[in-house]
Amino acid sequence: MEFKQQIQYIRNFAYNKMHNDATGHNFDHIERVIKNVDKILLTEKADPLITYGAAYLHDVADDKLVDDPQKLENEITDFLNDIELANEQITEIIYITHNLSFSKTLSLNPPKLSLAGQIVQDSDRLDAIGAIGITRAIYYGGANAQVIYDPKMKPRTNMDKKEYRNLKDETIINHFYEKLLKLRDMMNTDTAKKIADQRHEFMLQFLEEFKGEWNGEK
Repeated sequence: MEFKQQIQYIRNFAYNKMHNDATGHNFDHIERVIKNVDKILLTEKADPLITYGAAYLHDVADDKLVDDPQKLENEITDFLNDIELANEQITEIIYITHNLSFSKTLSLNPPKLSLAGQIVQDSDRLDAIGAIGITRAIYYGGANAQVIYDPKMKPRTNMDKKEYRNLKDETIINHFYEKLLKLRDMMNTDTAKKIADQRHEFMLQFLEEFKGEWNGEK
């Protein structure tokens, strides 16, 4: 099976799994991640099938979005076998999708990704910052009934994955300090770093404006 046909099948599979998501991880998000992959691949030479495949599939088995991520990973593996990907290609795609999330960096030994994985990780992280990132943070927080802001609740530090995922101890605004403002310095590729600079500054401006309005200063 040709590359373009395989990618189209993967795209369709991801669409069917994600288009009804109501947490900010729907297919619009995936398409923006793909556009970021397009930009980064202009200067980084990674395997396009692995990179695009993992980018399309990166949220399908995300353990914060589905009840049984292992079941979904098995389904992805069977699907990729059906469209004639080699075993080593499937293994790498599953490894990338399983290990690119921010929560994985909170472990004592965070996983190391291939160049393809780093590109997908950067592309996903770019969609978590800037104007889109602000919108998605609020959207996700609303979907999970999070408190918007509480000045008495300070951002958490030195979290493990379990604490990071405990949304009862987080506000939407604190999420910027606990994750989003850290992403610029965690980018892997030069292209992503350049894009992240402007988006990072936009978030800082937003937070300044937000707190000024909250406190009645603006």
